[in-house]
Amino acid sequence: MNNPIAKVRQAFKDPVLRKKILFTFFIFFIFRVFAFLPIPAVNLDRLQDLFAQNQFFALLDIFSGGTLVNFSVMALGLAPYINASIIMQLLTVVVPKFEELSKEGEYGRAKINQYTRFLTLPITLVQGVGMFILLRNQQIIGNLNFIEFLSFITTITAGSFILMWLGELISEFGLGNGISLIIFAGIVTRVPVSLMQTVSTINQETLLSTLFILVFIIAVIFAVVFINQAVRKVPVYYAKRIRGNKMYQGATNFLPLRLNQAGVIPIIFAISFVLFPQLIGNFFTASPNETLANIAKFLVQIFNPSSLFYNLFYFILVVAFTFFYTAIVFNPDKISQEIQKHGGFIPGIRPGEATKKYLQTILYRITSVGAVFLGLVAIMPSIMSALTGTEQLIIGGTGVLIVVSVVLETFKTMETQIAMKNYDKFVR
Repeated sequence: MNNPIAKVRQAFKDPVLRKKILFTFFIFFIFRVFAFLPIPAVNLDRLQDLFAQNQFFALLDIFSGGTLVNFSVMALGLAPYINASIIMQLLTVVVPKFEELSKEGEYGRAKINQYTRFLTLPITLVQGVGMFILLRNQQIIGNLNFIEFLSFITTITAGSFILMWLGELISEFGLGNGISLIIFAGIVTRVPVSLMQTVSTINQETLLSTLFILVFIIAVIFAVVFINQAVRKVPVYYAKRIRGNKMYQGATNFLPLRLNQAGVIPIIFAISFVLFPQLIGNFFTASPNETLANIAKFLVQIFNPSSLFYNLFYFILVVAFTFFYTAIVFNPDKISQEIQKHGGFIPGIRPGEATKKYLQTILYRITSVGAVFLGLVAIMPSIMSALTGTEQLIIGGTGVLIVVSVVLETFKTMETQIAMKNYDKFVR
């Protein structure tokens, strides 16, 4: 059944899956309600003018799901939690204690998630203070007394934790992968606004460029689907085995190695890093210290989303995070041990260390292709802007990649649950 509409209909026929889908949409509704609850003391008219003039803030607004342009209680979005997740992922590689914890199955993952939440709090407080300084420098918010300032920081911190909690509710009671689905919902809700901005700038001179962009976006969607579905099948043979008085027939299986093992995580991680220098720069551009102000202006200039350095740095980060995250989610040493443990072998490759090196070689090759593809998709808006001269192309490759990837993963989750339901009927 390859028809998506037919899959959705079948999913709604399953009462358990229907409940999860409806619960997920209910959480989306709550998220959008909070997205339009503004924090007091913020001049929204001046804030929207700033976003209209600055591509950097417009990009931030898209990944916050529109919560930033309204400066709602969820203005910081999931950025603090994502930053905390990146730090914890790095710690699992560097610190032996965390590395051991990551190998302890469900208990280890639960503890790491708990530490991630603890780490999110100080990061949220720091980013909240930074956001206040930025708004004050731009004269979007006035001088607040201590109680008003404390209320501002508390509100914005609570908003981020509520958003993080909503994502965890989707993971537990909804369709799963809650954080990605929250980001997906935010991007999708901003698509109509971005389309209207683009349409408003179309004239006879830009019509051809706009059509070219639409064709290119369709091609990118096709490429994203192809890359996400592409799998390198490594054949694994299992010899005949005798256990007790029974002989088990040998079998042939495949080890599927996805071209893009990391999914959208490298993009999300990379954009959190690449936006940070300009955010810091904007904090200190109005500093009374001339040296500090000049450094801040330099950061703002070189990390402008349309600059060559920004796009090169972004590309390198995406490639690096793709290799890093792939190394975390796929362990060739563990896989080779499991194959050997169950009496399997790859044709022409000795079990054990040789199998591990063989899998590492294949993984490096396919990850190289996937990483370069993700990097090119990430910087696609700048490439298209340079080719067509269209500056309103804000939702580009990154948004398309996240939306398409999340949709594909969600459909896979629903298919798996439907298949399990059908299998249970035969078991009974």
